[in-house]
Amino acid sequence: MAESESKQKWQPSKKDMVFFAIVAAVILLLVLGTSERKTKPVPSDQMHKQVTSRAECMTCHGVEGVKPQPMGHSKADQCFQCHLQPTNRDKMAL
Repeated sequence: MAESESKQKWQPSKKDMVFFAIVAAVILLLVLGTSERKTKPVPSDQMHKQVTSRAECMTCHGVEGVKPQPMGHSKADQCFQCHLQPTNRDKMAL
C-alpha cells in the first residue's frame, strides 16, 4: 500500500450533513425551549396583592371583565404559575 492510500481524509457525505443539521436543530430547540419565560408581572397595587385564585383574576380579566385577557392567552388554571404574584411590601417592612 502506498502512503497516500492509507491516509485518506474523511469527507462528510450528504447523509452526514443532514444528520449534523438535525442534531444541531435539536440542540438549538432544547436550548431555546428551556429559556425563562418573559411574562408581564402582576401589578403591585392593593387590589392585586389580595388576589390568590384564578377565579378572582377572572372577575376583571375574564371575557366580560374590565381588562379581558388578550386573544391567544393560555387557559391555564394557575395564573401565578406564569405571572409573579406581587409581594406584600407592608408585611416585609416589619
